[in-house]
Amino acid sequence: MMKSKVLLSKLLLLLIICCNIGCDQVSKSIIRRELTSQDQLKFFNDTLTVLKVENFGAFLSFGDELPQEIKFILLSLFPFLILGYAVYHLLAKSNDGKLYATGFCFLIGGGFGNLYDRFLYGSVTDFLHLDLGIFQTGVFNLADVSISTGIIMLFIAIYQRRKSAEMLISTTEQNVDML
Repeated sequence: MMKSKVLLSKLLLLLIICCNIGCDQVSKSIIRRELTSQDQLKFFNDTLTVLKVENFGAFLSFGDELPQEIKFILLSLFPFLILGYAVYHLLAKSNDGKLYATGFCFLIGGGFGNLYDRFLYGSVTDFLHLDLGIFQTGVFNLADVSISTGIIMLFIAIYQRRKSAEMLISTTEQNVDML
């Protein structure tokens, strides 16, 4: 019974990763098929712009000007190895908590979504831009949203774990003082 619960839990984690990759790839496929690099669709009083940008670098085109061999190592090989280890870590450590594991799945799914583009197309398709007046984003995609969401979830999980540990220490110290 316990083994089947652990297996089901690991399959659920892989499903979350696959859903993140799938949503990212479906959205990028639609953008590649339906938009040209000149098209811009604006929504919500120009707050959200949908456009097609091929990013040959990393975040905000970082590394775009690097030599091809170095770019491959930094933007494809290292991320692939790190994501592979992350999947191993996620599946091997089953006691990190649900929020932590889910956040890790979002981070891994988003990473693989962008990495898939880089391997298949040589670039990552970005297509969303937010203009909130005093705050504007660069152009991003759903894999980036998954990565950001995963990081936020991890920070919350770590914060909650730390608070729980502090409360446990405080309670233990109070119990010791009573003795």
